[in-house]
Amino acid sequence: MTFPIDAVRSRFPALAVTDHGRPRIYFDAPGGTQVCSEAIEAMRRHLIEGTANAGGAFATSRAVDTLSRDAHRAVADLIGADPDEVAFGPNMTSLTFAVSRALAREWEKGDELVLTRLDHDANVSPWLAVAEDRDLTVRWIDLDPASGRLKLNALADMLSPRTKLVAIGGASNALGTIADLDEVVRTVRENSSALVYVDAVQLAPHVMLDVEALGCDLLAFSPYKLFGPHAGVLWCRRNLAEGLHAYKVRPAGSQSARRFETGTPSFEAQAGVIGMVDYIDWLGSTVSPGLDTRRERLCAAFTACVAYEAELGLRLLDGLARFNSVRLYGPGDMKDRVPTFAFTVEGHSPAAVIKHLAGHGIFAWAGHFYAVETITRLGLEKAGGLVRVGLCHYNAREEVDRFILAMAELLSIIVTHPVGAAN
Repeated sequence: MTFPIDAVRSRFPALAVTDHGRPRIYFDAPGGTQVCSEAIEAMRRHLIEGTANAGGAFATSRAVDTLSRDAHRAVADLIGADPDEVAFGPNMTSLTFAVSRALAREWEKGDELVLTRLDHDANVSPWLAVAEDRDLTVRWIDLDPASGRLKLNALADMLSPRTKLVAIGGASNALGTIADLDEVVRTVRENSSALVYVDAVQLAPHVMLDVEALGCDLLAFSPYKLFGPHAGVLWCRRNLAEGLHAYKVRPAGSQSARRFETGTPSFEAQAGVIGMVDYIDWLGSTVSPGLDTRRERLCAAFTACVAYEAELGLRLLDGLARFNSVRLYGPGDMKDRVPTFAFTVEGHSPAAVIKHLAGHGIFAWAGHFYAVETITRLGLEKAGGLVRVGLCHYNAREEVDRFILAMAELLSIIVTHPVGAAN
């Protein structure tokens, strides 16, 4: 069926906001998506009906216990996991720091970690910190600046009996490149006993996750970049979690991954995550009626979103290709990438470009986006980094066209049909 873009957009209240009568164009999704109405309503309902801490005998506390169980089940269905393997936290970065400290308890001087030049710093700095504390050796998977892809053919030679962990991003928050996680996991399993930690923050909004199929050991993502509230989610394989000594207060539980949920969590955020999954469930039932399970409906939703986002991405790439002064970084088509696009414009700083776009009601980012290693490897740190435009499934074709026209105005180019045959 045709992707139900109008029905989708109606479920995001922020998309109806205008500035002096002009609709906003949210092309800042990699930094945080807008929130679906189901998540907003779930948070509102929880707070209005009464909140409490967990574990009590009274009504609001019992309701919070039920809510939290439902939130863990919702995430488990979303990523193909067991609910006990799911932990909530304030954000992916905080959870990664917590996990890194717990893992490093067993690491010794001279042990090795493998990181990449394509990752967000949330999947770099936590590991660099423990490497410094424990006197570990850090090895780097390099980035090919021309293709925007990792040089994974070098990974096998980096692994040794002393390799403790390989940290890899599922998709680049700067260039949009999707890493070949299957190859990474296979190479690690064939050549070492190292753990594989996946930063799925940029992958989760665009690709259906299946942690068992991936075969990794730990995975983290951020609901606020998946149409939900500010929160972080950690998945940790049960047998691994049960052997970890997490840093936590003494009364906190030690059940599987829940040992990383120290302190009172944001129950309103957990409510919002349930609403977020409900929204994706609705989308799946809309595009593929009659499916029996929530997991099946979630898969159907992502299948439809991938196809629609690929169409939007090709539309944008076609438009940018018309400007000789624009240089795209990362894959030049929609194969093995999410709809996050990074570029520079000759004669215009990244900051100047996004200021121009903001003047047209188009919200985008410039800079390094915390992908410090990536920008440094591309040699762009002194030039102000990159312009980043990120789409998701609630964006419309007309918004892409407005973006191309705004770019044409910046470059003083007349474009009558910004996307040609795609119109």
